Amino acid sequence: MSRNTKVVVGGVAVGLILLIWLPWWVSFLIVVGVPTAAYLTLDPAQRRRLRRAAGKEIGR
Repeated sequence: MSRNTKVVVGGVAVGLILLIWLPWWVSFLIVVGVPTAAYLTLDPAQRRRLRRAAGKEIGR
């Protein structure tokens, strides 16, 4: 199993556990809000590098 697949499977597992223990809107805020906040903390040069790397991954 590739590294990306492991990350996706782990994220789905955590999301399902959060849905069981917390209200749906809290789970949504954690699953969507944390990555969004992390992206917004990057400076513009880091965001460009991240977008460039993500585009190369998609084009494979």
